[in-house]
Amino acid sequence: MVVHRNVKNQRLAAVGYVWSFASLRAPGPRARYDHRRAEGDRHSSALRDTFNRMIGCLYHCLRNNKTYNELVTFSPRLGSACPNSAKNRAA
Repeated sequence: MVVHRNVKNQRLAAVGYVWSFASLRAPGPRARYDHRRAEGDRHSSALRDTFNRMIGCLYHCLRNNKTYNELVTFSPRLGSACPNSAKNRAA
């Protein structure tokens, strides 16, 4: 018997790679990518981290009916989660 194990959605991963690569022209995602590269991540890992950040904030925006704001998503605090999540729920 052959069992196929799905570890990730290949289509989402492929789109994420292209989306994050294309977003490197914007200053916020570029700073995030450069920060991860400076930390020692390889190109694909830094892109994956940038995509994870973007998809997390996209989920937050859709769930809370908010518009996307690059200045909030890629704020200078690079290590934190989407800054909107805790602040806007409390307010």
